[in-house]
Amino acid sequence: MSGTLVDFGPPPAATPAPGGRRLDRNRLVLGSRREFGTVTVVSALAGAFAGVLIMTSQSLALMMSGGAAAGLLLGSVAWVFIFLSLYVAAVVTSNCVSTVLAGRQRHLALLRLLGADARDLRRVVARGSAVAGLVGALAGVALGTVVTDVTIVVLAQRGSLPAADYPLVAPQLAVAAVTITITATVAGWAGSRPVLRVSPAQALTTASAPVAIRSVSAVRAVLACLMIGGGVLAMALAMVLGERGSAAGFLLAFFGSALSGTGLLVGAQLVIPRVVAVFGLILGRRPAARIARRNAVLDPRRTTNSTMGLVLGVALVTTFAAGSDALRASVASWGMTAEQQVMAEQVLAVTSLVMICLVVVASVIAAVGFVSTMSLTVIQRGREIGLLRALGFTREQIRSMITAEAVALSVAAVGFGVLLGIGYGTVGAQSLIGVLNEGLVWGLPWPVLGCIAVGCAVLVFAASHVPARRAVRESPIEALRIDG
Repeated sequence: MSGTLVDFGPPPAATPAPGGRRLDRNRLVLGSRREFGTVTVVSALAGAFAGVLIMTSQSLALMMSGGAAAGLLLGSVAWVFIFLSLYVAAVVTSNCVSTVLAGRQRHLALLRLLGADARDLRRVVARGSAVAGLVGALAGVALGTVVTDVTIVVLAQRGSLPAADYPLVAPQLAVAAVTITITATVAGWAGSRPVLRVSPAQALTTASAPVAIRSVSAVRAVLACLMIGGGVLAMALAMVLGERGSAAGFLLAFFGSALSGTGLLVGAQLVIPRVVAVFGLILGRRPAARIARRNAVLDPRRTTNSTMGLVLGVALVTTFAAGSDALRASVASWGMTAEQQVMAEQVLAVTSLVMICLVVVASVIAAVGFVSTMSLTVIQRGREIGLLRALGFTREQIRSMITAEAVALSVAAVGFGVLLGIGYGTVGAQSLIGVLNEGLVWGLPWPVLGCIAVGCAVLVFAASHVPARRAVRESPIEALRIDG
């Protein structure tokens, strides 16, 4: 057999299929475009964010007296936040690809049985990720640029902005689109690692959706522990340096936060399922809740894929909010006059608002990934849901089960992210102005935490409503016919 199923190299991209339809070789590996649509949406969000930031920084540079120096500074700040959003987008994309492929294990095993090479399959996944990322990046950058240009023109006509020859496009937009595409490609390649573990023998099994429960390698576990431990030690030292007024404290706090956060990402499969298991206790002991709690942690990889991006997004927002709140709470001890104190509080409030608005895009990207992953996992468990219906579960119990699973995952991710953010924000504030205060400098940004709680409730509804409605709409007999 030397057709498209075996050779994923130069042959034509599509071959006739029974019934006159044409089969795309990408679809043979990746499934429907709907399953891979999250990559496009995430890339579009990152592209729109990049377009807005780049065009805004270019326009602001024209209004400042610094000229080229001001433009360089504003551009550098814009790219810092763009890379933050791309970091979260890469995690979401990788997890989405991994989830899609996990639901197609038997299909991929059949391709392997027919002669397809695992590396060729990974190349197909990488190409699919690249195409989806490029389409999303171009659409997002174009949308962000147009919205920013229209906003600037309207503000200039109203006199809110000074009259100037504002640019309509910037060369950095092309760089942003290319960077987003590369990020999607690399993330897709990383997320397709399960393809190499699919053996052709799995195609001969009758299991509809083999569960890929794998233990974390000892090397990865040790590496994660070393990175987290090293980051914690660096942050502790940064706080001590902050107490002594050393300027190196804040830099060391940033390094420690980045190191511990990366360690958490490396060892996420060790940590996240346990966090979800703890938060899952709030679901109660009803039959639907028990099954939801089991499903939430049954596959550690799937649990991690569903929640890790959301943990990162919430942690970033909370870090900036908690750090700014701690700084505002300590202004009174800085030895300033009443007028200077009011001015400092206003500056911190505005800076905090701007920073949070910029970082919240990462949380939006993570939320999109969570909703998509939750929907995919429910679709992949169609046979299990059909079996529960056949055993007597009502439609309401199925809805309750899916909603409870979304609650366990989202509350665990948001709660863990908030705790991380408060810790990182406290370390940053203490390392920056610890010498000006007695004791520990920390803050609880209640308005932001309230918004996060409301966002979590909306996220639960979005992640559970559509999958639950689709799950209960199908009859048990049809669901039991699903062959994975």
